[in-house]
Amino acid sequence: MIEVSSPLQATVWKIEVTPGEFVQADQVLVILESMKMEHLVLAPEAGRVTGVAVEETETVMPGDQLVRIDDAQAPDPEPGSPEAEAAIKERADLAAVVERHDRLTDARRPEAVAKRHQRGHRTARENLADLCDEATFVEYGGFAIAAQTGRRDVEDLIERTSNDSIITGIGHVNDEPAAVMIYDYSVLAGTQGYRTHLKMDRLLRLAHERRLPLVLFAEGGGGRPGDVDVPQVAGLDVPAFALMAQLSGRVPTVGVVSGYCFAGNAVLVGMADVVISTEDSNLGAGGPAMIEGGGLGQFAPTDIGPIDDQVDSGVADIRVADEAEATAVAKQYLSYFQGPIDDWTAPDQTALQAMVPENRKRTYDIRPVIDTLADVGSVLELRSGFGFGMVTALARVEGKPIGILANNPYHLGGAIDVDGADKAARFLTLCDAYGLPVLVLCDTPGIMVGPEAERAGTVRHAARLFVTTSNLSVPVGTIVARKGYGLGAQAMAGGGFKETDFTVAWPTGEFGGMNLEGAVKLGFSKELEAETDPVKRAELEAKLVAAAYDRGSALSMAQVFEIDSVIDPATSRDWIRTLTNHNSGWDWRQGPDRHSFIPTA
Repeated sequence: MIEVSSPLQATVWKIEVTPGEFVQADQVLVILESMKMEHLVLAPEAGRVTGVAVEETETVMPGDQLVRIDDAQAPDPEPGSPEAEAAIKERADLAAVVERHDRLTDARRPEAVAKRHQRGHRTARENLADLCDEATFVEYGGFAIAAQTGRRDVEDLIERTSNDSIITGIGHVNDEPAAVMIYDYSVLAGTQGYRTHLKMDRLLRLAHERRLPLVLFAEGGGGRPGDVDVPQVAGLDVPAFALMAQLSGRVPTVGVVSGYCFAGNAVLVGMADVVISTEDSNLGAGGPAMIEGGGLGQFAPTDIGPIDDQVDSGVADIRVADEAEATAVAKQYLSYFQGPIDDWTAPDQTALQAMVPENRKRTYDIRPVIDTLADVGSVLELRSGFGFGMVTALARVEGKPIGILANNPYHLGGAIDVDGADKAARFLTLCDAYGLPVLVLCDTPGIMVGPEAERAGTVRHAARLFVTTSNLSVPVGTIVARKGYGLGAQAMAGGGFKETDFTVAWPTGEFGGMNLEGAVKLGFSKELEAETDPVKRAELEAKLVAAAYDRGSALSMAQVFEIDSVIDPATSRDWIRTLTNHNSGWDWRQGPDRHSFIPTA
């Protein structure tokens, strides 16, 4: 039995319970009035009221008994029980809030959900539930409606434009906090309205201040001209685009494109470090209306930026089947910037010993080499359909994240062309911005040459690779798998073989200041011209070339200490470990910013 007493001298203003009534802990029993203020006397525990010892208007002193409760007769009701629901219904303000939250759920929007599913897409909230760890997401601005009260009924706006086309908030992705923006195409085609921008501005500022990674699902049609509640002409003073750009190099950002993504939505996703696009996505700086309005013709949305164009141009970093795969890849991508993992398995490293053919003219696939050097299942390749001469991938070695840059012998023999140089430079900047050590697998005859290469601007693009590699702050190590020739090899090794943390070669490594056949023709031109017999001249040239290859072997390079060592390929992870164990003292989450931006090229 519990006796509830008055805590002060007062007048009994109102008695809220009757004998026999069940009450919950903290439920109001009596309201006292003292010095013109109301004082609530609450039930200390749940139970049944067995008696009320006072009457209204009666004066009580401290310690006077007010109510008796039998705490053994009434347990707390389970959530969802009639008693709990009754408690909510008693508060009209709380009930209104609960109702509005409920109206945001997919369960209250069956037509919109069905329409999304018919098109083969998930709803924004289905993507959100898949992305964020369960029950970790807190939503900002869910009750926001389109700024259209001047032309539509408020109830209609609540029903059809809640969240104003974008879900914004903070949740946990892989057990780490992240900012999340997901455009809701079922609300006004995912267009950007007045309050859409207010919500984005709020979240982007939080992401910047709190150094939160950002995941953006960008599906939508760009700017919205129908918001009439605000005195706005062009809306070119909104800060969202600048705020998004300022995140580049400060926090990891990943954009997901599915369905139509045009204009402002496309520009936002284009500023992300990495773009993940589904097979049915269309991505363009302008949609059909903008194109037609510019007098450029009429096109269907599916004609603009289809997935093949995105991949070929390097706009899409990763191509996936659908939103489910896109979400999984987004989580995987962020994981590399969230630290090491304990659960990993190493492939059989002896397989590396036979991956580069003994025949120096025989090409091979570099991707199995990368997969074998990295932990099982840890490789995520970026921009595989662009800049074919370079392979760029995130991976793990002994559970620790690392970036891998490799020449691709299948394309121009591994020569560095314009697209390859741009792809490599951007990837290295990404790794440097967020503190990932870099492993370089070098197999290049050098920088691509010839009139066609120069028309593409090779000099500028290849030079940019030197500027990038020579200014990296993270540990870098180079393994020469086969060819290490000329300026191209130097560019792959931070500007020079002694500029990296290590430069080692496999037994198949071969080196030269330029291609050796050309070196012989230039360096021994007088000797070759002096031999008038064509057969003997060819024999002499072959002999000189063979001698040059012998002199440029990996062991010869190591003997004069132009490289650090020649290693058994099966021991490569021992050298890589020196990169991942290196404590650079850099953590992107602590700052300051490593780079002001990551170039989009």
